[in-house]
Amino acid sequence: MNEPSLIPLPQQIVAQQRDEPVPEAAVRAQEHASPSVVRAFLQGKSSGRVPDGAFAGLMLVCALSIFLIVLLIVFVLVSDSRLSIHAFGWKFFAGTTWDPVSGDFGALPFIYGTVVSSLLAVAMAVPLALMVAIFLLEICPQVLRGPISFLTELLAAIPSVVYGLWGVFVLVPIIRDQAGPVLVKYLGWTGFFVEPNFGVGMFTASVILAIMIFPVISSISRDVMRAVPIAQREAALALGATRWEMIRMSILRNARIGIVGSVILGLGRALGETLAVTMVIGNHPDIVKNLFAPAYTLSSVIANEFTEATGDLYLSALIEIGLALFLVTIVVNAIARLLVWAVTRGNTARSH
Repeated sequence: MNEPSLIPLPQQIVAQQRDEPVPEAAVRAQEHASPSVVRAFLQGKSSGRVPDGAFAGLMLVCALSIFLIVLLIVFVLVSDSRLSIHAFGWKFFAGTTWDPVSGDFGALPFIYGTVVSSLLAVAMAVPLALMVAIFLLEICPQVLRGPISFLTELLAAIPSVVYGLWGVFVLVPIIRDQAGPVLVKYLGWTGFFVEPNFGVGMFTASVILAIMIFPVISSISRDVMRAVPIAQREAALALGATRWEMIRMSILRNARIGIVGSVILGLGRALGETLAVTMVIGNHPDIVKNLFAPAYTLSSVIANEFTEATGDLYLSALIEIGLALFLVTIVVNAIARLLVWAVTRGNTARSH
């Protein structure tokens, strides 16, 4: 029994090595040889067009389901808030009064509280997250790298109610008795930190949010910076750069796309956080410059008052608050995408 093979005959190999024409007899022998086991197996199978088409169709359905889910969310929010939309129109998003007794509702204080607290949290969390990521990646001793990484990721797994309780019993007294007087003394002239300071307010909620989004930004940034090729680091050091110059020019510059993406994810979590913020922000619909003053967010007012809504207009206004939160999230993410485009436009990996 002949062993089927696709290996060229010896005459063909010799002819190819000598750059000579292959003997005609060798070509005919190769043509009449029986196909190999692998070729026979492949020829006996189907073309795979049907399974590939079914797999592609399934993936397309899964991708299109994202559009369906978003459209369903928008449909429910708009349909259930029709009464409020008809009563107030676009003035609902610019109104500053929230009075369920008289039936006068406006969402501007909640939009202000959501945006300001989230942006303050990002401003506090990003520098700390980047410094921790750089330390773990480039400076930290090997014996400490594992424990610090574990604790950083553990912060992301702590439930928000635990953060809220910690904020009530630990952070609020610190802001009221220790940090508050210092901020009033040195930054009171700005108007952002003035008395009275009861410990609950916009600044306390921003600190809680910064602690909650810090591990997300740090972990993703560290993974992105780790993906920068070693050659980039070595090239900068070989040219005489210091460690900081190497980190700034080779790592941060080439990883800035992923870093901005991690900031967007952290901002998205800050915008939608509810329970921890509700416990420490004070829950008062005011628009004031003082960061020590109580405030309110879109998610907090829904969590606090949804079960207490007695009238149809009141319930409809709360659902429209959810629609406002949805719109704010879309606008903020669109701005963040524009920022990513502006940062990464014409981006090329370089070490100079």
